[in-house]
Amino acid sequence: MKYMTVGNELEGASQLVLGCMRLAEHDPKEVVSVLETALEVGINFFDHSDVYAGGQSEAKFAQALRSAKIPRERVLIQSKCGLRDVHTNYHFDFSKDYIISSVEGSLERLQTDYLDVLLLHRPDALVEPEEVAEAFSQLHQAGKVRYFGVSNQNPYQMELLQKSVEQPLIANQLQFGPAHTPMLDAGLNANMLNPLAIVRDGSVLDYCRLHHITIQPWSPFQVDLNQGLFMEHPKYAQLTETLHAFASDYKVSFEALVLAWILRHPAQMQPIVGSMNPQRIRSMVAAFDIELSRADWYKIYKSAGNPLP
Repeated sequence: MKYMTVGNELEGASQLVLGCMRLAEHDPKEVVSVLETALEVGINFFDHSDVYAGGQSEAKFAQALRSAKIPRERVLIQSKCGLRDVHTNYHFDFSKDYIISSVEGSLERLQTDYLDVLLLHRPDALVEPEEVAEAFSQLHQAGKVRYFGVSNQNPYQMELLQKSVEQPLIANQLQFGPAHTPMLDAGLNANMLNPLAIVRDGSVLDYCRLHHITIQPWSPFQVDLNQGLFMEHPKYAQLTETLHAFASDYKVSFEALVLAWILRHPAQMQPIVGSMNPQRIRSMVAAFDIELSRADWYKIYKSAGNPLP
């Protein structure tokens, strides 16, 4: 495992994050095994949201920490807020009252006095930056949140927040993986007229690098939220074959090779993996033993159907 400073602020974070969205689907003993395995291989950073399983993922995480007698100071806990009524009238809410009440709920379920990181979960079109700033300051001054960030936001959305928010935004969760590369495509096709040249995200990758905002890639094994795993998608058969071949050459798991491709990028990203399988978690750490050559990295990128100009 390698360790990093998230956003030039939070030191000692594992460069691999365990995403806890599916944690509530497992029984308490299985959850304990997952957490113990993660810590055993060096993962100390855990990602939550107040909406994962209606908050039960946070509650089961806390129960497992207690059962395994894992001290709070051994782990870094990140949670997210801003999604409301996901099963009834789904919408976003970055109001001061909702941010504060959401954090209070997460702290209660997680049975902790503080979050290491709080992210705003997706953009809210009705955001009032001054309200967000008030919420962040109140939570920070009370010692309930150490650091702050966002998810799925473009540069100007972050600029708008940072205009009012006192604390630096240290992380941005963005989908990224070999089958989901809009962060790369437009830059590689600059000044071209082909569809890959369309800037869809405001050059968020370059912005985050310039402003020391750590990108946390989510769902690195998916095409997108609707199309599922790229390994099972006919459009990405060539990509899957190429990755399997490299995984065989390096004698690592398929998942480790995918993560090695992400980690090879110089942006020092912090990928989030959501596996609840201890053996799979162990196998992923081998990603840190691999440094793909430029030629091999580009071969993987091209095998996803991305021609270079």
